[in-house]
Amino acid sequence: MTQQQQLQNTQSTLTAEPVQFYPQRRETRSTCCYCGVGCGVIITTEGKQIVDVKGDPEHPANFGRLCTKGSTLHLTTKLDARALYPEMRLSRDDAREKVSWDSALDHVVDRFADIIQTHGPDAVAFYISGQLLTEDYYVFNKLAKGLIGTNNVDTNSRLCMSSAVAGYKVTLGADAPPACYEDIDHTQCLFIAGSNTAFAHPIVFRRIEDAKANNPDMKIVVVDPRRTDTAQLADLHLAILPGTDVALFNGLLHVMLWEGLLDMQYIRDHTEGFEALKETVREYTPKMVADICGISEKDIIQAAKWFSAGPTLSMYCMGLNQSIHGTEKNAALINLHLATGQIGKPGAGPFSLTGQPNAMGGREVGGMANLLSGHRDLGNAEHRAEVARLWGVPEVPATPGKTAVEMFDAVKSGEIKAIWIACTNPAHSMPDLNNVLAALQNAELVVLQDAFNNTDSNQYADVFLPASTWGEKEGTVTNSERRITRVRPAAPKPGEARHDWEAVVDFAQRLELKLGKTQALFNYPDTETIFNEHRESTRGRDLDITGLSYHILETQGPQQWPFKSGATQGEARLYTDGVFQKPDGKAHFMSAVYKGTADKPDARHPFHLLTGRLRDQWHGMSRTGIVPQLFNHEEQPVIWMHADDMQRRAFKHGDIVKVSNKRGSLVVRVQASDEVQPAQIFMPMHWSSQFMHGLGVNALMPPAVDKFSKQPELKHTAVKIEKLDLPWQMVVMRNCDDAQLISKVRKLLKSFDYASCGLYGRDAGMVMLRASHHAAPDAALIAELDALLDMAEDAPMLTYNDAKRGISKHILVQHNQVTGVRLIGETLAADWLREVMSQGTLTDELRRWALAPLSAPPAGQHSRGKIICNCLDVSENEIMETLEMGADLPTLQNKLKCGTSCGSCVPELKRLVKLHGKVHA
Repeated sequence: MTQQQQLQNTQSTLTAEPVQFYPQRRETRSTCCYCGVGCGVIITTEGKQIVDVKGDPEHPANFGRLCTKGSTLHLTTKLDARALYPEMRLSRDDAREKVSWDSALDHVVDRFADIIQTHGPDAVAFYISGQLLTEDYYVFNKLAKGLIGTNNVDTNSRLCMSSAVAGYKVTLGADAPPACYEDIDHTQCLFIAGSNTAFAHPIVFRRIEDAKANNPDMKIVVVDPRRTDTAQLADLHLAILPGTDVALFNGLLHVMLWEGLLDMQYIRDHTEGFEALKETVREYTPKMVADICGISEKDIIQAAKWFSAGPTLSMYCMGLNQSIHGTEKNAALINLHLATGQIGKPGAGPFSLTGQPNAMGGREVGGMANLLSGHRDLGNAEHRAEVARLWGVPEVPATPGKTAVEMFDAVKSGEIKAIWIACTNPAHSMPDLNNVLAALQNAELVVLQDAFNNTDSNQYADVFLPASTWGEKEGTVTNSERRITRVRPAAPKPGEARHDWEAVVDFAQRLELKLGKTQALFNYPDTETIFNEHRESTRGRDLDITGLSYHILETQGPQQWPFKSGATQGEARLYTDGVFQKPDGKAHFMSAVYKGTADKPDARHPFHLLTGRLRDQWHGMSRTGIVPQLFNHEEQPVIWMHADDMQRRAFKHGDIVKVSNKRGSLVVRVQASDEVQPAQIFMPMHWSSQFMHGLGVNALMPPAVDKFSKQPELKHTAVKIEKLDLPWQMVVMRNCDDAQLISKVRKLLKSFDYASCGLYGRDAGMVMLRASHHAAPDAALIAELDALLDMAEDAPMLTYNDAKRGISKHILVQHNQVTGVRLIGETLAADWLREVMSQGTLTDELRRWALAPLSAPPAGQHSRGKIICNCLDVSENEIMETLEMGADLPTLQNKLKCGTSCGSCVPELKRLVKLHGKVHA
């Protein structure tokens, strides 16, 4: 068969939707698509529509539990925000138009081939995602390194896990977390560093809560500048100053050395480099470390004693990784495990918590600029030769690829002419966003492959390729504990969407012909064929899965690697024999000294700005941001600030402030919080220009990267903060489940000095627009907004206008239901009206208020406050009223049912009980 015939046959297989019979109601086992916990889910489908999701009780990652995000996944399957067909434009000045897949791919092939032939293979690049499946990742990697001949393929895992990877490799020899979730049940000391596990990995936190309840003697130490929900469970909270982790870990090792708490026999038998490390940590006395970190000597000594006693399990995430010294932070923590022998046994070991659902799988197939398949290193000539033989290509290029920050710098400079972005949103997630947006604007060609059309990167795409997403995809993923799970489709791909691997294979086959290649590298009729080739690439490697197959995953359930040929199961823990993945078989201590953050506060920028996650949102919110109830806990972007700092600057709760540094600025509301320390402020990383006037907090973050891992410092920068006087105010609410309408409203955010636009409620919910301005905006702008929301003058509304005072109240009433509200000038009743809107029915009380010169809610009326329990819609005020009657946590759970479903709100319930309860939990 000729290559042309092979191409035609495979294309027909890829593009023709097989005829399928969909039973009226069925269940499909799969996984959650959010964090790296890797929870198993059971998806319920009626016909072709996903209608429900629940936790899989047989999956060992979660045993049936799901968090607020996972338990609402079925609500994200509506098609409003989905990309359903390819789009293309030939000029940046044109709007994209719908085209066929053939037209889109042929155009991209022509452009890529021309650039490659004119400027060389390194003039193109691929920026992909830890949310792709392993099979998707594999073909992207092979396309770049095997067919095109460039190592310019990197991933948003560079922003997430690359320092954890580098830390494992420099100390233990391989990117292989040695512990597992079961170790939570066996540990005596859980050491959590740089992770708000309660928010970022809620199901792991549920397991921690259970372990603590079953073993009250278990000690929990949390290292975090903020007093997060995770820190509030701790027996010892080490609230270190931002970026001082290496000093702390060296200080703990100093105490252990001084107190004789180390396992010297383990050090002699299984490690190298301890003498050099001992010299380094000699100066890190408790006094010195206390001064650097801003904590007490007593707490340093206590943490060292608990850690060394063991068995100790450490868990860590972005607080260590997203730093210009992330590799050293990871390695300094691993040093503690090696020096105390706390590794390779139940309840012990360094355990990095993966941020994305398949960042681990991407690393397994070498889907980063410095890696190759099967945990091979690009810089190793023997490894390159092994992969070249596997793929049947003459060579794999030796020139290092561009990592994420380098890649977009090269796009901006013109060194990279074309970039293909898949399943990620760099226009929101990268640091120094203004620089990244300039790069995207400068690119000769931007290809965006995504399931959603609502991301910040969408506007920069010259070619848009619609992809399948959760519930539709097929393949495998690997979670934090090295567990591979089979992902099965529960519903067909909508519209003309394709699986990511399908689109890549089709493109690669066309490019082979265009470049005159004689070999056919991409003869993949299905994902299993790809998996089997990936499996072969692991033979003899530390992650050997040659004994694993789709059949085993389908019949025996999820399995951990390594899973070698002939094995009956994978290995729960690594290094149980004390043999590591270094040439000499020994682990190597890394000697690191404390160095500060990239940006340091000064007189002009006195505040540490920290970032992190919200409980109910995910990344750039392309998925969670279309579910109203996931906004009920936090409806709008705010900056959290210590009450003393607010008082010194005469800030009040809800004031609008400008936060800025040399890279950019944000205009947001400020809110008092006891979670942050003085001179520190916190803002979640999720909010972007889709939800606020501004690019989001990453616009302020430095592009500086770790010299080993090339991971940028996304957790910290230095800023100044000043109050703004914006007297004109408006709040708009409108029942709406039309994503296109919401998108049109969001285009108006830039028209105001301050604006936020989110959702609220349950089911279809409502869109919430809040805006402030230095003066009344042009009447035409308000008229445009009214027209968009069907709230123009001829609509059925209760209206009160006072032009002299600048007050306007419009209440839209349809079929005796309140479906819209627009307040201008006075917005004191906004939260009350939000609850009225949620209930819907027009009352006489509301009618009287709407037609009178009143700004505050009627007497006795108030809002419910924020929703604490999203699953069961229990509000803060309801909880507070119950606490006033003497309730404890069990009473709250029995009476209001809060905290009895997914459990994500339990830490907050405990805090409320502790602060306001008459009976302590």
